[in-house]
Amino acid sequence: MTSKPNVLVFFTDQQRWDSSGLHGNPLDLMPNFDRVATAGTHLYNAYSPQPVCGPCRSCFQTGMYATTSGCVNNWSAHIGEHKTLAHFFKDAGYETGYIGKWHLARGRQGAVEEELRGGYDYWLASNVLEFTSNAYDTCLYNNNNEEVKLPGYRVDAMADATIRYIDEKVKEDKPFFLFTSYIEPHHQNHRDDYPAPDGYEERYRNKWVPPDLAALGGSTQQHIAGYYGMIKRLDEAFGRVMDSLKSLGQLENTIVLFTTDHGNHFKTRNSEYKRSCHDASTRLPSMITGPGFTGKGQKREMVSLIDFPPTLLDACGIEVPDQMQGRSLVPLLKGQADDWDQSVFIQISESHIGRSVRTPRWKYAMIAKEGLEDEETESATEYIDAFLYDLESDPYELVNLVDLDSHVEILGKLREIMHRKMAEAGEAPSVIHPIQELRNGGQRIVVPNELETLDNCIDSPHRNGKINVGC
Repeated sequence: MTSKPNVLVFFTDQQRWDSSGLHGNPLDLMPNFDRVATAGTHLYNAYSPQPVCGPCRSCFQTGMYATTSGCVNNWSAHIGEHKTLAHFFKDAGYETGYIGKWHLARGRQGAVEEELRGGYDYWLASNVLEFTSNAYDTCLYNNNNEEVKLPGYRVDAMADATIRYIDEKVKEDKPFFLFTSYIEPHHQNHRDDYPAPDGYEERYRNKWVPPDLAALGGSTQQHIAGYYGMIKRLDEAFGRVMDSLKSLGQLENTIVLFTTDHGNHFKTRNSEYKRSCHDASTRLPSMITGPGFTGKGQKREMVSLIDFPPTLLDACGIEVPDQMQGRSLVPLLKGQADDWDQSVFIQISESHIGRSVRTPRWKYAMIAKEGLEDEETESATEYIDAFLYDLESDPYELVNLVDLDSHVEILGKLREIMHRKMAEAGEAPSVIHPIQELRNGGQRIVVPNELETLDNCIDSPHRNGKINVGC
């Protein structure tokens, strides 16, 4: 057995945090996740730095905020010249592999040229998997850009490919870093539905609905049963992958991270499924287990997906490169992070320019005062208060407090945090206009709330006409 720990990332797409029983879901959708997280490290408050597919993936691969890497939207998603996790692991003597959805080569094609693959050695992937496959028609592309058809339901086909890769590397006695990127439970774009395995959608019809979706409606009743069925099969596949590690004697020598890119609000916060500051879009089901992470229990500190790349490198004894803007969780788990920053920063650069800060109690978000000002960075120089939620009394973000004079003081404190987080992310200084200031100045301001979302606020200048609903 190699002395270096293997690393496996099990990455899903568009999965709500509360699909896990550890977050109160009563339907037993994720018993394997719940069990492994309980025995390892459950990251209770994990958040996406970009609630949209391509930019979030760039954050994970590079460890950089989207505005730093320049990958700020789906239609131009790319890695560019930046080094990725694959490069850093490869330099440390690891075999690197990528299986599944990539979404970092611009466009909607499946095959990805070698120079656009982020440095991964083994390749079995599609750039935008939801456009090149269906639930029972999995099409990926190998190192030679040859089309590879895999049998079975798409989740199972990819899990089988993952197990084959692990088995091969174990036989070669080589440490591996394997990134497996599933499309489920993302919707199937050309049909706008959630195709569960045969017989699975029926299990979850007329079952439990999260309170935000129950209150706001959206496409929930049309889609959530299939969505649940997809998650159930994902968890079964996760269990099979963990079983393979156990049977190959690698369970104690493999760091396994389970997470996703963003959540799903089922058209309750805007006209599609994500790209909003709300926990439904930004909070992630996340756990990590293996060497250094076993038996650490549930951690309630605020963490971001951008913290995961330096964590994986640090846990393997690899120096964290200066380009990475997150913070390793290793000191936190060792009890050496008394000054841990209890806030996370979220950028939205597609559909509208927005920035958000989440603390243990508060959610604060702002939107650009004008339209998209900079096509390269999708940032703005002036912002307006847009959302404020007291998550202690309103955990599902149904009552927007941003326009209340009673909350002026907390808004001021949250703006200070926002300025600091933007500076840490490398963003240029911006002006944040308090909504009370604009209102008192005679400007008509439409304040979004649970029934009047950003897309419905006719006075909100956030829309740019470029939204890529498919991704």
